[in-house]
Amino acid sequence: MNDVVIAKHHRPAESFDPVKLHESIAAACLAVRAFEGEAQITAERVCKAVLSWLLTKSEVTSADVRRVAARHLALYDPEAAYMYEHHRMII
Repeated sequence: MNDVVIAKHHRPAESFDPVKLHESIAAACLAVRAFEGEAQITAERVCKAVLSWLLTKSEVTSADVRRVAARHLALYDPEAAYMYEHHRMII
């Protein structure tokens, strides 16, 4: 995979980190009371889909990654996908 740059709103750009994505997806799954193993497997599947999408990209926004990850996460756990996509709006 080429080195994909993630452009962030009001923050410096950074390289894509699949571990960071995996952790945030697993955390969303755990937040809706998924089992640990289920959360890890779901996060792996979603990360694979996002990595596949990123193969043809050199620069994307963090919102792009969040949107694509949430779309794939919704296939496995719609409630976790909602939490993942809207975590900043939830108090």
